[in-house]
Amino acid sequence: MSKLKLTGKQIRAIGYEEGPVVSVAMHTMCTHFKHHTEEEALQVLKEVLAAPENYTTHETLSGIAEKLLAKLGSETPPLEEFGEAFSLNETGVDYNVFGAKHIEDGALLQMQTAAKLPVAVAGALMPDAHQGYGLPIGGVLATNNAIIPYAVGVDIGCRMCLSIFAIDPVELKKREAWFQRELVANTLFGAGREFTDKTEHEVLERKEFMEIIFLQPLQHKALKQLGSSGSGNHFVEFGKVEITDVSNPMNLPIGNYVGLLTHSGSRGLGANIANHYTQIAMQKTVLPKEAKHLAWLGLDSEEGMEYWLAMNLAGDYASACHHTIHAKIAKAIGEKPLAVVENHHNFAWKEMWEGKEVIVHRKGATPAGKNVLGIIPGSMTAPGFIVKGKGETASLNSASHGAGRKMSRSKALANITHEALRKELKDHGVKLIGGGLDEAPFAYKDINEVMQSQTMLVDVLGKFYPAIVQMDGSDPRKFRKRSNEVAGE
Repeated sequence: MSKLKLTGKQIRAIGYEEGPVVSVAMHTMCTHFKHHTEEEALQVLKEVLAAPENYTTHETLSGIAEKLLAKLGSETPPLEEFGEAFSLNETGVDYNVFGAKHIEDGALLQMQTAAKLPVAVAGALMPDAHQGYGLPIGGVLATNNAIIPYAVGVDIGCRMCLSIFAIDPVELKKREAWFQRELVANTLFGAGREFTDKTEHEVLERKEFMEIIFLQPLQHKALKQLGSSGSGNHFVEFGKVEITDVSNPMNLPIGNYVGLLTHSGSRGLGANIANHYTQIAMQKTVLPKEAKHLAWLGLDSEEGMEYWLAMNLAGDYASACHHTIHAKIAKAIGEKPLAVVENHHNFAWKEMWEGKEVIVHRKGATPAGKNVLGIIPGSMTAPGFIVKGKGETASLNSASHGAGRKMSRSKALANITHEALRKELKDHGVKLIGGGLDEAPFAYKDINEVMQSQTMLVDVLGKFYPAIVQMDGSDPRKFRKRSNEVAGE
């Protein structure tokens, strides 16, 4: 296997600014990740860039993270000059853990810390939970009149959307090349990627873009990215939908259908909002080191209200992205959906808790209020589940948002082979377009075990089995064909 070679130009192209960090990143990757492909190495660097705080203790990536954080620190005044210092409570608020045996110690520790915040009211930890940035992914936290940007997450409004079509699933194999081509032709993946043609949508005309100064320069980028998906675990895929519950609110007969399932969020708009308001929160709310990323903004403050409005805008934008993708593909295949199911899972809501209004943060958790519909995906080869919430107060009306990772991206890249992934895909009859080893099924927990751990939270109405999966990393040029060839497929 040839050794990895990266250039400074490649590293800067994925978002790294000119400076010492570029040479440190190049040396680190070429020394410690020398047997990875360029695509895999650049994906690792994207993850470090997105959340350097997650890598400050990493055995090989800490040097890159430290350079990134030093740059960030030089651009913001010392927190102590601005903020009010808060201590954590000695004992935290009560919270329930579902599927504890599947959850790593790091996530449990993060939830313990979050429960000790002075503004915390209640919490819960979902069975797919794993260590994140601030609040663990799979963490649910209710607060009193306070919003925590990094308890919402970087990808604000990251969500699922499923369209169900009256198509026999056998068509997915019979006309695989056609479905595959339409999938690629109507999607766009990758960090920073933008369309050349714009898509009109009312969300782009929202008054928040003009009234909140910080959002004004982000409107153009939002326009260019509408209907696109990011990198990492974001996907657009065709698969078989199996409806198993005759009493489903979608009013679909028991049987098999073709489904189009998407997973992505608010793109650059949401990431910029998250990072901007987290810095403000950390300036205003000074917490002990282990809790500093859980800094909050009061909803009665100007900054808190600004973030609340910006967060809701980003959530609506994420929804618009999904609707745009689904509309394009539905038109391309000449079908209208029989039903659509969708839900956020990186967001905060105003809800009632024990007779009082609270802010419920769900970072990687699915809303599961009484009779609320949602989708909980598995992996590129494991089934996803169409669910109906039971309104369980013990989980703050929440459920898992997926299977949850059992390997970090860097660990997955170091331990999973392309041969193993190809065999897994073949065994499950899945066609993968793009994707990488960091998203291989082996990097995820067993979705069936996760679902078994939350039977008190949701009822299962049906399943989605992936068949043609599109993720970041594909080359659209390979799928361009003359339009008159489509009819012959």
